[in-house]
Amino acid sequence: MASTYQAAVSGGPVIEAKNLGVKFAVNRRRKRSLREMFIHGNKRDPNAEGNDFWPLRDVSFEIAKGDCVGIVGKNGTGKSTLLKMIAGVLLPDEGKVSVHGKVAPLLELRAGFNDNLTGRENVYLVGSLHGMTEQQIDERFDEIVDFAEIKPKFVDTPVRHYSSGMKVRLGFALISQLEHPIMLVDEVLAVGDKAFKRKCYEAIDRMLANERTMVLVSHNEKDLRRFCNRGLYIKGGELALDTDIDSALAAYNDDTKVEIEERKKKDAAKKKRAEEAAGTVQAEENATGPEAETPKDDGKDGGQAA
Repeated sequence: MASTYQAAVSGGPVIEAKNLGVKFAVNRRRKRSLREMFIHGNKRDPNAEGNDFWPLRDVSFEIAKGDCVGIVGKNGTGKSTLLKMIAGVLLPDEGKVSVHGKVAPLLELRAGFNDNLTGRENVYLVGSLHGMTEQQIDERFDEIVDFAEIKPKFVDTPVRHYSSGMKVRLGFALISQLEHPIMLVDEVLAVGDKAFKRKCYEAIDRMLANERTMVLVSHNEKDLRRFCNRGLYIKGGELALDTDIDSALAAYNDDTKVEIEERKKKDAAKKKRAEEAAGTVQAEENATGPEAETPKDDGKDGGQAA
């Protein structure tokens, strides 16, 4: 297991993960029949035996107050899964994760919005779920809408009619108003125009200046280098490296280059084998092709008369 970057803060770490692991079943998400539900009740999928896999296992680290930690790695290596476990929306099967402080999660574009509710209703609903009082939302509602650049005619329109950009703008505008000490961000900065991204960057800078803690999942190296002082490199479901963000990105990029070269070699070898096989088939066809026709015997004697 990779060595852990120590959280050097007098009050101790705000996020602690110890031997963290989560197990998924290949067919966990499939719809279960009424018969299965009657027989097996609320137990996990009875057909999952032999189909389990661990997207994350044996992961340990600590994050200090004021840290901005970037989680890097290939798609499907458990980055978003780790963020969900920190947020408490996914429970680990092994180990534990402890979070000391309220969390402001922005894990998806909709930020937990209900598509059937209006933008206004969603702001009040999601804000209250995160601990904001009605008075606080009243006082900040105009600021949230202005930040999100939502036109007045859309404020009382169901969110299902919003574009992805409108949803992420409203979600970020709301979550950034929370005074929670810990913020979890998953790829949401990938959506939005340059002007909105600039506002998001300024908001994040302000939060980090107030010793807020942030964990960021992103494939954008510029964002990771701009905000993060530290990186967790997740590889194959394990914590391969826990170090500064530049070193984490360098290790990830080096491994990616090696994988690309290996893939090129495999593709070249596969192509060569296919060409050799095609050449062999062609050679066999040429060797067993139709023989030249021989003159037919018409039964007439072409010899000299006796």
